[in-house]
Amino acid sequence: MNRSFKLLSALCIIALMASVLAACGGSNSPKNNGSTNTGSKPDTTNTDKPANKDVPTLVWWLIGGTPLPANFDKAIDKMNEYTAEKIGVKIDIKVASWGEWDTKINTIVNTGEPFDIMFTNNGKYSKQVSMGAFADITDLIQTEAPELYKLIPEEVWNGTKIDGKFYSVPTYKDSSLSQYWVYDDKLVQKYNIDFTNIKTLQDLDKPFRDMKAGEGKSFYPLQLTQAEGLNGMFNDYDDMTLGFQPIGVKTDDPSRKVVSIFEQPEVMEMLKTLHTWYKDGIINPDAPTKAEAEKYRPFFAAQAFPGAEVGMQINAGVEKYVMEKTLGPLYTTSTIQGSLNAISANSKYKKEALQYLQLLNTDSKLRNMLAFGEPDVDFKSVDGDKVIERVTDTWPLAAYSQGTFFNMAVTKGAPEDQWEQVKKLNEEATASTILGFALDVSDLQTEIANASAVYDKYKYELITGASDPEKVVPKLISELKNAGMDTIIQKAQEQIDNYFK
Repeated sequence: MNRSFKLLSALCIIALMASVLAACGGSNSPKNNGSTNTGSKPDTTNTDKPANKDVPTLVWWLIGGTPLPANFDKAIDKMNEYTAEKIGVKIDIKVASWGEWDTKINTIVNTGEPFDIMFTNNGKYSKQVSMGAFADITDLIQTEAPELYKLIPEEVWNGTKIDGKFYSVPTYKDSSLSQYWVYDDKLVQKYNIDFTNIKTLQDLDKPFRDMKAGEGKSFYPLQLTQAEGLNGMFNDYDDMTLGFQPIGVKTDDPSRKVVSIFEQPEVMEMLKTLHTWYKDGIINPDAPTKAEAEKYRPFFAAQAFPGAEVGMQINAGVEKYVMEKTLGPLYTTSTIQGSLNAISANSKYKKEALQYLQLLNTDSKLRNMLAFGEPDVDFKSVDGDKVIERVTDTWPLAAYSQGTFFNMAVTKGAPEDQWEQVKKLNEEATASTILGFALDVSDLQTEIANASAVYDKYKYELITGASDPEKVVPKLISELKNAGMDTIIQKAQEQIDNYFK
């Protein structure tokens, strides 16, 4: 990953995409309602607040933990009191659990179930747009939410474009990817684990076996769930926003060759290692069927940033987690699309939805409530809106799925300059050689659907180590080819070659 170019120079790849956006930012740019992006709260004068009408309530689907805590409705009521006064809008948050989110969101889109805002990501976004699920907000974002438009950097906006248009609001956060391995510090100390020098799966073998031997038969050092496997295992490959693991481009490949990932030698070696660990009881035996992760995990992999371990240890009830970066920071179009909020094409309240997202991204009070829960119950202020202390570990919503990190409080114990460090990671990130490219799937729907169905047959057991990759991968590849994988690879290669002429 040690490529010589940095983010700002690498972003010239997508600079040519910005002409429409740049034109909109010139003399024809909308008024900014008297406020500027200085980090202070915007002018929220209620000029558009409905008069003598019911306050609209927006249905917003988010991802999070279940069951919901007893005070969830009360916490949302407090947010609604605040936003009804500020902008004349309320929110009805629906939560899809980690295990059901994929299926639930697909069902909502496929059946046309009403909603106003939906969290989505790179694995679903382009397909959902092609299905007509989301509103084109290209013009609306500048007229109805100019502060939001100004807040998010141009390269981040451009990473969400499909056919030159905006269909979602990107979450401006650690928009580049930094992958970390996270360890329970008690085990690090007990087993003398030199975690700062562990960089590969093979490096983890001895610590895992030491923990297994010392903690007993029912202890599993690597606890996996069916859909995730080992988080970040395929991060060396850019998925072209397809969200389909078997196909990708090596992020540092100057030739930009689209490949069958499971046929790559290093991927096969990782799968073989996982299978050995599964057989030896390092991985939990129910991994292929386990939908939700345990609250406590002795080790796990995650996309993260400096200070993120503080929130992790609160959520897990762990005295101390330590973590070490293993990859990144890296920019791909998919990392930018890792957290998006889109507005339904059928919503009656598109303007109100954008105004709500603008307030969330510019108002620290609302941002903290949505991220941390009910004030003085789930969290308490230590330093105004800048530093909070978590009181409970039950607030279910994932902060990364909502809005920017850069107006959100730092959790007590994390570096006070945490968000400045995250911005620095973004600035220092290297770039995938296909940064800016997103695969157009409109002519590949049949092949993608068929290939995805094949992969789904083998996925859970393969990425959790339950099946022998030397036996399963050849069968998987053969069936993927019969389902149209070679056509997808060919068309993707043609699109990439044309895009980077």
